[in-house]
Amino acid sequence: MSQNLAGKVALVTGGSRGIGAAISKRLAAEGAAVALTYSTSPEKAQGVVRAIESSGGKALAIKADSADAEATRAAVAQTAKTFGALDILVNNAGIVAVAPIDQFPLADFERMIAINIKGLFVATQEAVRHMRDGGRIIHIGSCNSDRVPFPGGSVYALTKAAIVGFTKGLARDLGPRGITVNNVQPGPTDTDMNPASGEWAKGTVQNVALQRYAQPEEVANFVAFLAGPEASYITGASLPSDGGYTA
Repeated sequence: MSQNLAGKVALVTGGSRGIGAAISKRLAAEGAAVALTYSTSPEKAQGVVRAIESSGGKALAIKADSADAEATRAAVAQTAKTFGALDILVNNAGIVAVAPIDQFPLADFERMIAINIKGLFVATQEAVRHMRDGGRIIHIGSCNSDRVPFPGGSVYALTKAAIVGFTKGLARDLGPRGITVNNVQPGPTDTDMNPASGEWAKGTVQNVALQRYAQPEEVANFVAFLAGPEASYITGASLPSDGGYTA
């Protein structure tokens, strides 16, 4: 594999499993030193670190719930201090709750806002303070910001649609520093949160042009491209990686 990211430092929030783990490993394979945050899975986080280190890479796992602003800020600062810089932020941490709007628990709403929106904002704000010019900020949004072909998904879609607008505005703010900002919008992906063998899978696949779930590595490939030098003129974009879910 190429070393397009040699000498770069990346932070991946929610990097202990699923898409986040795949992104962490792929960025490391491209040569970046990678820090990843986790909230409840220390064993899985350390497993990602061991996998990266066994391949000759540098990695660090940091316990930080993305709903906790101080923990998130500390994780960004620790990344920059440990590796001496910060070049790439991948805002991957996110949760989903689905329910009819008239029955949607306020606690679930507040938790999704805290992680999917506030946590992303806090990580971005702190990262910008440490990031070298020419850096990369990559949000992991969702195809459900464009299409919600199932009931009960309105609040989740709200949180992911907010990222679309934030991406555009942030690209304008950071353009003078050569920092690009993009939003990857995965479709159904085979993870613990939404397994390809789960109860949602059969109906979901019918909405995918390719008629299958993505593997986390397929999303990670796209993120690695956006983090690399060949994507230097792409910014402010929300880009589907959804197998034709929104086609």
